[in-house]
Amino acid sequence: MIVERAPAKLNLLLWVGQPRADGLHPLCSVFASIDLEDGVRVEPAPGGEDTVLCRGVAGENLATRALAAYRAAAPNAGLAPVTVTIEKRIPVAAGLAGGSADAAAVLRAATKLSARPLGPAGLHEVAAALGSDVPSQLEPRAALVQGVGERVEALALAPMAFVLVPSDDGLGTPEVYAELDRLRASGAVPGRARLDPEAARLLATGPVTELAATMENDLEAAALSLRPELAGSLDALRDAGALGVRITGSGPTAFGVFAERFEAEAAALGIPGAMVAAAS
Repeated sequence: MIVERAPAKLNLLLWVGQPRADGLHPLCSVFASIDLEDGVRVEPAPGGEDTVLCRGVAGENLATRALAAYRAAAPNAGLAPVTVTIEKRIPVAAGLAGGSADAAAVLRAATKLSARPLGPAGLHEVAAALGSDVPSQLEPRAALVQGVGERVEALALAPMAFVLVPSDDGLGTPEVYAELDRLRASGAVPGRARLDPEAARLLATGPVTELAATMENDLEAAALSLRPELAGSLDALRDAGALGVRITGSGPTAFGVFAERFEAEAAALGIPGAMVAAAS
């Protein structure tokens, strides 16, 4: 049996370019890996066929697709049928890459259980085909991510803590990207002509006060357009003393940055439904 951690991530910086010919949006993003995580257990299947169990998530999920994609890419790996059990702690459709983290954990476990495992390059290729957040979660850590998620560079971030304010209703990533394109086409929000990784590295490696004050998320305007009430969560975090606040990824989770965990824990007491996490 293999047990894998599947940490959530926060986008401290997310710059989104204009869509390419294939419809995908190039990006430049700084991810923080946090200590809010799912647990993924992979063990031999007594029934002789692959099964993925995830309480609270109906139907096929990204972990199911990840297992099938691994088998397709490595048909001679010698991976016996497995049962995958996901203990879900990361809110679903929250902009925290919980599904991507689970998928990456399944890929890591599959390589450990294979007699002839897929190599790192092949595993990365499988991850990139599954979604833009999956490659960065193969080795959960702070990272600078470019391209459409396939280019991942490890970063060292200053220690920091977060207050997260999830929402009961998730937001679909395609819907948010479509809204961003609509807002840009109408002139309501500016486009981004250049994605500058060096500027992102500089921001990411600065003191927590500077990083928090300069966080950006190009998808935030689209998320707020679709869900205007999320502005209330951002205001609550500001009022609680956060050094900086943002929507993470495609939302709808709002978060605030704090220098110390005890400060985040004190702030969370006054915000209904808030969760506390730290960079891991």
